[in-house]
Order: sequence, then C-alpha cells, then structure tokens
Amino acid sequence: MHKGKFKLPPPDKPGRFIFPDSLGSLVMITGLDEKGNEVESSEFEVESGEELESIKPGALGFHKESDGGDEAMDEEKDESDQRIRKKMNKEVVATSVSLLKSISLDEKRSDLEYELSRKEINLEKLRRIASTGIPDGGGLRATAWKLLLGYLPLCHELWETQLKDNRLKYVNMKKELLSNPSEHIWKEPKHLSSTKRHDNNAIDGPLRRHEIPVEDHPLSLDKESLWRQYFQHTEIAEQIDRDLQRTHPDMPFFSAETSFSRKNREAMKNILLLFAKLNPAICYVQGMNEVLAPIYYVFSADNDNQNAANAEADSFSCFVRILGDSVDHFCQQLDNSSSGILATLSRLSDLLKVNDEQLWHHLEFTTKVKPQFYAFRWITLLLTQEFKFESILRIWDTLLSNTFGVQDMLLRFCCAMLLCMKSRLLSGDFVANIKLLQHYPDDVNLEYLLQVAQDISPDTSSYIMSL
Repeated sequence: MHKGKFKLPPPDKPGRFIFPDSLGSLVMITGLDEKGNEVESSEFEVESGEELESIKPGALGFHKESDGGDEAMDEEKDESDQRIRKKMNKEVVATSVSLLKSISLDEKRSDLEYELSRKEINLEKLRRIASTGIPDGGGLRATAWKLLLGYLPLCHELWETQLKDNRLKYVNMKKELLSNPSEHIWKEPKHLSSTKRHDNNAIDGPLRRHEIPVEDHPLSLDKESLWRQYFQHTEIAEQIDRDLQRTHPDMPFFSAETSFSRKNREAMKNILLLFAKLNPAICYVQGMNEVLAPIYYVFSADNDNQNAANAEADSFSCFVRILGDSVDHFCQQLDNSSSGILATLSRLSDLLKVNDEQLWHHLEFTTKVKPQFYAFRWITLLLTQEFKFESILRIWDTLLSNTFGVQDMLLRFCCAMLLCMKSRLLSGDFVANIKLLQHYPDDVNLEYLLQVAQDISPDTSSYIMSL
C-alpha cells in the first residue's frame, strides 16, 4: 500500500473582493493581510463618466495638523487613527464577503430552479449544484433530495403520476399494517353485511354470535395471530415514542407539546413502525429516528402545499432509499459480514492509513483509539448527532449528491473529520482523543471540511494524497 502524507492547505488569505454595486459598476474593496494591515488602496469605477474625488488625508478628521502641541498626543492620535482605519476596513471586508455570499446563493438558486424546471432533469448537473449546498426555502432542497434519491423520475412530466401512485400505496400499507386487528376481524364485505342485515330484520329473535377463528382471538399465542403481532409491535411503538421525544429537543418542530409537534411525531412514528413491520429481520433500532428527522423536516417545509401535506408518505419512501446501502449496519447478526458495520469501520481505517499513515498509526497503535469507539455513531446515524441541524442538512446535500453513493462520501467525510483534527489528535492521549472525537468541535469550518472530503479519492487501493 502506498504511503501518503496529508497536508492541509492554508485557508485563503483575505484579499480584494469584487462585487457589483447599486449602479452596476465594479467596486474593488481594500483587503487586509494576516496582521490586519491594508494590502492596497480602494478603487472605484462608475459608469456615469465622472470620476469620484479621492478622499484626502485628514478629510475625515483622522490627520489634523499639529499646532505644536505635545508629540506624545500626536503619536496617540496616529495610533487611534490607525485603529479606526483598520476597524473600518475590516467592516468593509465583512460587508463585502456577506454580499458575495448573497450573490452566490442567488446565482445557485437561479441555476437550481432552472434545472428543476426542465422537462428532462440533468442528474449530473443537479448533483454538481447540490453538492455545493442547496439554498434554503422555496422547496428546492425537498425536490432535489427526491430526485437525488431516485424517488422522483428524471422526466418532469411523470412526477405527478409517480407521486400519486406512491402516496396511494403508502396509504394502503398503513391501513393494512398499522390498523387495529379488530378492524380486520369485524370488517365484512358490503354485500355480505347488507344480506345479513336483511335476514336479521326479517326474523325476530336473539342476535347471532359472530364466530372468531382461534388465530384471531386476542389471547391467541399463534405466531400468525394478528393480535399477537399487534401486541408485539405495541412495545416497539412505545420505544419509538420515547426516542421521538428526544429527537432534537431544542427544536419545537420535533419536541414541543403543541398539536403541530405532536402531529409531526405521530407521522414519524407511523413511518418507523411501518418500516419495522415490513423488515422484521431488522425491525426498529434506536437511532433510526435521527436518520428520519432531516428527511421529514425538509419535506414538511416544502412551500408546495400538496407536497407538504404528503410529507409522511414521501418521507417513508426516501427513508427506505437512504437506508438502502447501510441497513445491514443496524443488524447485529451481520456485524461480521462484508456488509456489516465492522467491515465499514475497517474501510474507514484503511482510508485514513492511505491518506495519513502517521495519524492512522497514532490512533491505532499509540493511543489505541479504534474506529468503533467513535465512528460507529458517525456512520450508522449518518452524522446526525455530530453537528447542528442546519449543518446536517448541508452535509446531506453533499452525501446525497455523490455519484458513488451515500456510504462512499460518508466514509470520506469521516476521514476528513480526522484529518482536520490531526494536530490535536497527535498531541492527545487515549482519553483526550476519545473525548474530542465523541464530541466533535461544532466551530469547525464546515465548507473546508466538505472540500477536504471531496478531495479524498474513493479508491483507497491506489490513491496517494498530494503533499
């Protein structure tokens, strides 16, 4: 295996920023070097044809002529003037950065809206735009995620039919699998029920008893009994309820005691319980609620009322899809298989070794901090417990956009999380490193972290990180 040494590039130094002003001209804003000093003077260009008069020293009262007073006072004034100029420059730079971000978001929003409005969606271009972050609002993220997960077809004309069919299937599954068994047992075909009512009206006497098969009796222990299955899933439903109460407790959307929040929790409970019934080998595992939360939140926030009203049905289908290549991580019987969580943790270790053997050796042998001590949660819960909620949505934009699948980008991102903490990890012992990785810093530069992850090659057999 090739040895490689990962060296993080230094963050971009502040420099000149260019943005259009209200007149449509270009304004070049003075930047600052690392010590906060000016790099070059401000330049302005206007379209009116009239040059702006340059601001002369002292025009703003910064350099008043000395009338022969104390030189110490003059020096103090000069220092004060420099501090004021530096502060003004920093404020101007901060304003320009904010405006540049706003312009970038507007351009990205425009590009994304155009792509989503096309008759045939260009999936490659959609992935490229979404991987850099989807702007909030307008339902863009909801639609983009549905396309990236394959829930919506690439042909725009088929969306309405596809959504209608999928939502109807979900409603029917809920009726069949989530309803009380008594609703099935006592339910009779309309024509049979009508005949019996006619017979009962024609003959006086006691009401006829309704015969209940042994397997449909509430006390039946038969494995095929609807009641036995119902009581078993009642325990699962109670566990789901407890977990949903703890889902993002700082967000009223999930945890408040309002009718709106309770409706959201009930919808998520239906999704998780239905998944458990359809997948008895896996059933429900604590933490699945955390994976579902971003999906249901995004789909509920769609500004299209019809889509928002069907967030439960759409979320179920997309939840199943996003767990598609990682569902074995939740099955303990498959832990030691090639698709189990231990094999995935081993791939993360290999990825780190290829990109930074020094850090890998320090974690594996010097401090003996194994991936299962910290990355088990990272991988099984798709990073939903490691970052703030808005950061999770941003990370998922990139995860879902990856051509090679969610798990591929997830491992690269986990590797990037280690690489970006290299200096602290190398200086830490077992306790310090475990604490750091189990409580990953929330002040990390997320965009830089994502860029490091995207620069890591998914092919660990032949990749060497450039110095």
